[in-house]
Amino acid sequence: MRLLRRPRVEEPKVSRSEQELFGGPLRYDMGWTEHEHARLELTLWSALRSMPRQVWGTLRRAWRADRGALLSVGACEIGQGIVAAVNLLVLNAVMHALLGAGSPADRLDAALPAMLVGAGAAVVNSGLASWSTSRAGRLEPLVERIATTEYLDAAQAVELEAIEDPAFRRLLDVAYYGPTYARRMISTCVAGLNSMIGLISTAGILLVLHWALIPMLLLIVAPRGWGAMRVAQRRYVSVLNWVEHLRASRLIGNLLTERSAAQEVRLHGVGPYLLARYRDMAENAEEEQQRLANGKAATELLAQAMSGIATAATYAVMFWLVTGGQMSLAVAGTAVFAIRSGSASLGALVMNVNDLHEESLYVQDHERFLVEAARRTIPDGGDDLPERVDAIVLEQVGYRYPDRDEPALDKVSLTLPMGSVTAVVGDNGAGKSTLVKIISGLLVPTTGSVSWGGSPVTQLNRFKLFERVGQLTQDFQRWPMTASMNIRIGRPHRPSTDEELNSSVRFAGAASLLDKLPEGLNTLLARMFRGATELSGGEWQKVGLARSHWRTETSTADSLLIVDEPTSALDPEAEIRTFDRIRELAAPHRAVVLVTHRMSGVRWADQIYVLNNGHVAEHGTHDELIEANKQYASMFRAQAAQYAPVLPRPARPTAASESA
Repeated sequence: MRLLRRPRVEEPKVSRSEQELFGGPLRYDMGWTEHEHARLELTLWSALRSMPRQVWGTLRRAWRADRGALLSVGACEIGQGIVAAVNLLVLNAVMHALLGAGSPADRLDAALPAMLVGAGAAVVNSGLASWSTSRAGRLEPLVERIATTEYLDAAQAVELEAIEDPAFRRLLDVAYYGPTYARRMISTCVAGLNSMIGLISTAGILLVLHWALIPMLLLIVAPRGWGAMRVAQRRYVSVLNWVEHLRASRLIGNLLTERSAAQEVRLHGVGPYLLARYRDMAENAEEEQQRLANGKAATELLAQAMSGIATAATYAVMFWLVTGGQMSLAVAGTAVFAIRSGSASLGALVMNVNDLHEESLYVQDHERFLVEAARRTIPDGGDDLPERVDAIVLEQVGYRYPDRDEPALDKVSLTLPMGSVTAVVGDNGAGKSTLVKIISGLLVPTTGSVSWGGSPVTQLNRFKLFERVGQLTQDFQRWPMTASMNIRIGRPHRPSTDEELNSSVRFAGAASLLDKLPEGLNTLLARMFRGATELSGGEWQKVGLARSHWRTETSTADSLLIVDEPTSALDPEAEIRTFDRIRELAAPHRAVVLVTHRMSGVRWADQIYVLNNGHVAEHGTHDELIEANKQYASMFRAQAAQYAPVLPRPARPTAASESA
């Protein structure tokens, strides 16, 4: 009775090594695991019932991609169904001729016309199958490209708030697989349609041969369909279970060969320890595979036994019909072949519907993402920014992230005049990053307002506003492209010459760096690719500064430059030079916002704002804040103390103190 129950995923046996290293089995939490149990939810009836809806969704996408190719596929599949029916009629005619009266030569002559028709049908079927494959092959990449373009276009246009919303991020990750599954659905639908039409044509011919053959077909194919469904589900459960152990052992293998872990593997003697754990996990995976393979074999045996009993019963009925004179021997032979063909079509159909069901869930996620992304897209339109902007003003700004109860900012007011340098400092989590996102228009405040030159950001064309903003952060994107493109991408549509790029390179102090690169500006900066070069953190920050220069120096309208921890990976001399260059970027038509923990770099700012738990704790010039002797003064003196000429040396612990 256990084999008759629907398979379900059970907790796999966890090896001691997995428990010790990972606290249990390793399970991915990725977009492609969203529907990993989808196949187990189906029954044979629900699978067949859901097929029309799934096929219709695929047809709509294929119709958009190439109507001619879709119509060709449909015509070819219908044609193959007709050919299948013709083949059964041909077989029936041949059987009648061969089992008829007359000499063997006469019977062969009588069967020859039908055999010629069958040969012609085979040629036609080959041509239809070939053309269907060709047209389906054209539709697959078209559908994937359309779906991928929809996905990427929607993703790049949503508000930054949506990207930082965990619920939307999850939907974004899941929908990533929609285009791939939309492509797969084309071939799966074609195969399913082929099986369905073959099954229908077989049933039609059987009805013509004798009405009693229809229930006989059902008697054969029902247990086979059930068996195919159960075997597929057993196989699926098997993969889900043993792959848990395989994943863990592969992770260990990767750790033993990774570059990042190589030093500790050798210095700490980690290699032999992990290798022993690898063997333990691999043996556990092998045991799990054997156990589940045995269960799968038992399911297949039961399905075959049920099908065998149904087949025997069918043959008994056919024998009764033949001996009773209600069916000729030729019809019986044709019926046997037709029933076998029909049951094979049903088995294939069950597998296709299984695949369609799971694939359609990811495609539905794709469509759900497009709807949600459209709701959260940055509005297209609004007023243009004036060429001249006297200042950017924040008034009583508050902001709360969707997944947090406490606001990241609360009643923050500040003014950024053009031509000024404004520093924003504070502890980690004070709200600095959120503030610069709001200043730049990437986030719209929950409360309060942000205005450029007196125009509220909510009324402006945000895309035109973004054209006025440059940004250099400590985690800026390291694009896996050439050094030239890593600079140009600050304003990618602007034509460039080597001399113009070299101007930005010299400004950033990166000339000596490029001299060391094997292909200069044309060197690929991504170590995973052949012939590429990887840069250190400090070298990358020079590239980032050159990118900011390239973007800001091409703007003649009043603009904003945000610099967030620009010197975190630089040595002291390079840090001083970088701060000097940032000051040079401040111009009458540009405001600079500097966010940093390096207090030595903010003392020359025109205004300094100190954030604390989302509030402006104090603001003023360096001298004013030092005189106020509050948070800023405390932070500045704490860092300055690290560079004091005389510091008491901490006492080195003695053996006695350590034992105590």
